[in-house]
Amino acid sequence: MRAMVLSSPAPIATAPLRMTELPTPEPGPGEVQVDVEVCGVCRTDLHVVEGDLPVRRPQIIPGHEIVGRVGRLGPGAHRFALGQRVGVAWLHASCGHCAYCQRGAENLCLSPRFTGWTEPGGYADALCAPEDFVYALPDGLSDRVAAPMLCAGIIGYRALMRSAIRPGEALGLYGFGASAHIVLQIARHWGCKVYVATRGDRHQALAREMGAAWVGGAEAVPPVKLRGAILFAPAGELVPVALAALDRGGTLAVAGIHVSDIPPLNYQAHLFQERSLRSVTANTRADGEALLRLAAEIPLQARTEEFPLERANDALYRLRHDQISGAAVLRVR
Repeated sequence: MRAMVLSSPAPIATAPLRMTELPTPEPGPGEVQVDVEVCGVCRTDLHVVEGDLPVRRPQIIPGHEIVGRVGRLGPGAHRFALGQRVGVAWLHASCGHCAYCQRGAENLCLSPRFTGWTEPGGYADALCAPEDFVYALPDGLSDRVAAPMLCAGIIGYRALMRSAIRPGEALGLYGFGASAHIVLQIARHWGCKVYVATRGDRHQALAREMGAAWVGGAEAVPPVKLRGAILFAPAGELVPVALAALDRGGTLAVAGIHVSDIPPLNYQAHLFQERSLRSVTANTRADGEALLRLAAEIPLQARTEEFPLERANDALYRLRHDQISGAAVLRVR
């Protein structure tokens, strides 16, 4: 099979992913082989490729927003039919028996496995995954729309929950890429007014087009106090900016798996009056199922730009330089 393989982390400008011919993987017990149709391009892929996340295996195939069809069933696998359309996301598997898994917090598992980081991902013709961590996809979502839902959507949804926002309240979004443009749709569906602070004319224009109540630069001050906010940009310097924009009792959720250093916080200006700062760590399968239900119900849309598999380096380079409006996806077949 074809796969875009990373041998060692390097700046994306050096095009470190190489098209490689590999044996098609065979599903093990309880696994399914997924023949990949499209794979979303996520900022986490960029962190893997450039080495912001530590190397977990000598060679890796990135990609964890995977839409495809079940090609083979491993021994004991019975959840899906051959040819059924499915999705594979970032959380490849959890151990199921540590204290965190036992209390329903599998995203905090002590021995997790991650698609496209610790396990081969979707920048390839096929991959294998445990059937218990594979998603059945709603019929109403096209492949190109479904792909970014599997990470940008799921993590955005969990971040929205962590922000403690309620219907009708004011929500701030810092950064406006793949996740934020999905979250904005959910928040507006709940009757929230959404205030977007982001750099780049392209991102600002998309936020306005999608119904943001206000759009400003990355460090601009929204015209109202925010009941909740989400930081999507991997920029730690925006944490105090976002905290200062919160109303009393407001919460800032930081959605990135990797964020640059956060500068010192001033207790009075940033945290007093019961403002809260929360991180977001991966997701549970329940998060994914909830997001996919919402995606079909609202229905959610994803602004996508498509690239062929062999141009994965180009897609990541453009993502690195904020040149993607919405989400990028790789067309595999």
